[in-house]
Parts: sequence; C-alpha cells; structure tokens
Amino acid sequence: MTQLSASTLASLAPALPVPAYDRSALAVGIVHFGVGGFHRAHQAMYLDRLMSRGQALDWAVCGVGVLPDDVAMKQVMDHQDCLYTLVEKAPDGSRNARVIGSILEYLFAPDDPEAVIETIAAPDVRIVSMTVTEGGYLIDPVTGQVDTGNPAFNADLVPGAVPATVFGMVTEALARRRDRGLPGLTVMSCDNIQGNGDTARAVFSAFAERRNAALAEWIADNVTFPNSMVDRITPATTDADRAEVSAELGIEDAWPVVCEDFEQWVLEDSFAQGRPAWEEAGVQLVDDVEPYELMKLRLLNASHQALCYPGFLAGYRLVHDVCQDPAFARYLLAYMEQEATPTLRPVPGVDLDVYRHKLISRFSNAAVRDTVARLCAESSDRIPKWLVPVIRENLAAGRSVRYGAAIIAAWARYAEGTDEAGQSIDVVDRLRARVMTAASQTREDPLAFLRQRDLFLDLADDAAFVDAYLDALGVLHGPGAKALVAELAA
Repeated sequence: MTQLSASTLASLAPALPVPAYDRSALAVGIVHFGVGGFHRAHQAMYLDRLMSRGQALDWAVCGVGVLPDDVAMKQVMDHQDCLYTLVEKAPDGSRNARVIGSILEYLFAPDDPEAVIETIAAPDVRIVSMTVTEGGYLIDPVTGQVDTGNPAFNADLVPGAVPATVFGMVTEALARRRDRGLPGLTVMSCDNIQGNGDTARAVFSAFAERRNAALAEWIADNVTFPNSMVDRITPATTDADRAEVSAELGIEDAWPVVCEDFEQWVLEDSFAQGRPAWEEAGVQLVDDVEPYELMKLRLLNASHQALCYPGFLAGYRLVHDVCQDPAFARYLLAYMEQEATPTLRPVPGVDLDVYRHKLISRFSNAAVRDTVARLCAESSDRIPKWLVPVIRENLAAGRSVRYGAAIIAAWARYAEGTDEAGQSIDVVDRLRARVMTAASQTREDPLAFLRQRDLFLDLADDAAFVDAYLDALGVLHGPGAKALVAELAA
C-alpha cells in the first residue's frame, strides 16, 4: 500500500492519472475558505484540469479552514502534501479516478490568522473563493438583510481584535492591500444560495462600512463579487470510500473525494484582476447567472428537500433507494413540473424537461451512495432559501402549493425525532432544539411548527397554504409518508 504524497506520485499505478505538471512551479493565485468535499470535487478539479494542459499554473489554491473541525483537514492535507484522490462514479457503475494537485497549501486560521491575512494581501493572490455553507453568510432569513447583531460579526469589529471570521480576515487583508497600493481582487462565492455573489457583497460591504467608511468605498470600487451556480453531488467521504480507494487503486488516502460524474459551473464573468481560463475546462461564463441558479436551486436543491424527509420517515437511508421507488420518482417530477418550473425564467440553452428527468437519473445513481441524512441536515438554512420563495411566488400567482406544503409538513414530522418504525432520528440543525420543540407540539397544535416566522414568514396566515399543509400533516400522522407520496404521485 502506497501512502499518497508528493514523493510517492511516481510510484502509483500507471493507469491512475496524477498531476503531470510540476507542482513546485505553481504559484498561489486563489485563497479558498471551506475546503470540503465539494470544493475538491469542483473548483479544485477544474483548476487541475487546466494545469494538466499547462495552463493556470499561477492560480494554485491556498486552502483555509476556519472552524474547529477543520483541524482534521489540516492534518490530512499536510500529511499528503495537499494531494487527494477524486473518484467520479457514473450510474452505469463505471468509475474514473485521478489524483488532484491544484491545492498547494492549507492554513488553519485559528492557529495563525495573520498568515491567512498576509496570504490574501499578497500581490499574486487575485481571487478569494468560498464554500462556507448557506448559513455562513450572516443573513437574517426574515428580512434578507445582513444580521449585524450577530456576535461573531461584531467580535471582529472590536478595535484591536484578531479577526476570526471569513469576513474579518478578508476585510483586514483588503485594508492592507489598499494601504500598500495594491489592486483589489475578486471575492467568489461557490455556495448554494441565490445571488451568492450579491449576498457576499452585502455582507462584506456591511462589515467594511462598520469598520471604516473609506475602506468600504474602496472595496466597492476595487473588489468584484461574481454570482455563480455550482452543481455536483458530492456525499461526505466514508470509511468505505477510503477502503475502496485502497483496495482498487493501491493508495492510502485519508480523505479521498467521491462524487457523481455530472458537473456544472455557471459563472458570471466579472473579475477584478483576471481569472483562470475556466471556460476551456468546461465552465460556462455568462453575463447573467440568475436563470441557471434558480433552475438549480428550485429543481435540484428543493427536490432534495422534497425527497429526504418523507424518504427518511419511510425507512430509506440512501438517496438512490428513494428515487428508484417509482412513486417517489413520480412525486418528485410532479413537484418540479407543477410548482417549481412555473417560477422559473427561460434558461438559455437548457431544455427543462430534459433537465428534470436528468435529475431523477442523477438522484438514482446507486454508485454515489449519497445519504438521505445528509440532505436532511441544516434544514433551517435550506428550506427558507430554496423552497419558501417557490411557495410564496405560487401563492402570489394563485397557483397550487400542494407539494410545497407537503414538503414542509414532512420536515415537521421528521423534526419530531422518530421515524415511522419508532427509530430515533438525529436531527442536525443549527436550530435543532427549537424546531424539535415546535414539531413536538404539532399533534395538539397543528400550526405550531409553521408559526416559526423567521423560517416561514407569513405562510401560517395564508388559508390556501394552511389547508394544504394540514392535509399533508394529517396523512403523515396517519397512514404515513409513503401514503402521502402515493397521493401526490397519482
């Protein structure tokens, strides 16, 4: 067994592609916050693809971890010289593996925030990118405005404070660039939120404004925040994945990445100091990302929410098992066709009917082994951003909200904490205690869960929505999730 590292690349199996470029000649041009599976299956993969052609050698990535749990990634990346194995799995069972080398170094911010700040302030760095999850942007779900009362936001604004957040560290680095006469850069969000670049701009601008009005003005003139739509199903790495890489490839890789064979990145071409030639690696560079991101958020992401709660309640634990159930597949297509698609604008170059059916095929990919539990996590960050806007648009237009109401009812039933077999559910959510308390009251007070106005706004006041919600909740508390799905699939 060969331990993956820079010194062992030449000894790996000849059939396994490895970086053919000289990694010692790479220069960091991008600092990325949130080096998880998705970043390594997506942005880092596209860069590796360019580097393998002799391009983008001055756009290598310096990864940054901010959260306490990121220390584990730091240890692995250091041990493996930031190399890792990417395994793409197709629905037909075929696999494509390669070693990715586009990440050059990894910094753990709590150990040395100054190193992170100075790296961003370096002249060669021209992009700061992020995958910090939907909940990492400090946006109030009710008002849609920056939550300037957030303790972490304000802690970084205390005079003399050592920055601890992404916003604090990047803003300090931008202040140093300004003071040193260096140009601005691009802050590029790769998170699954609508208008991710606009959202990032709002948070950074609010932070900078409270720190120094002149700095905020400089950022407005010198920093760009392109919107993007990112798409690739990438489950969390398991011990089984590690064992498989070891057995099939002869590599000891502590943190390989397994993903589907589908990939998509639609990116607004708005960069302050240049960018890699991503269009030559398969990225779509466009003037307006919104039609694509709405398509993805409302068809793919919201459909994930549509399948995960009833699927889990019904006893399914893997996503492909849910979607290989014909009733669930019909139910998901019906949601997409009847409620999600009517809220979309035309998407240039995309046949939405083909896209919808492709999603069912992707969800049914047994090789990926995506878990239902992963999709159920952090619902309070996802439902308000992905599903509630669809419901509100349909209500305003006088259209059906039957499926949207059923999805929220299924979340409420899931948040009660036990499935239909009486097995305990580990509810993973930043608002876990509160949502579980509200869910526990629904059998006596059916609207208790829906009255969480920071999540659902005024849906509890809309008679049409409430009727649909109560109908779905009644089925969930009676015959169960499969009965509800069968009813909606009919």
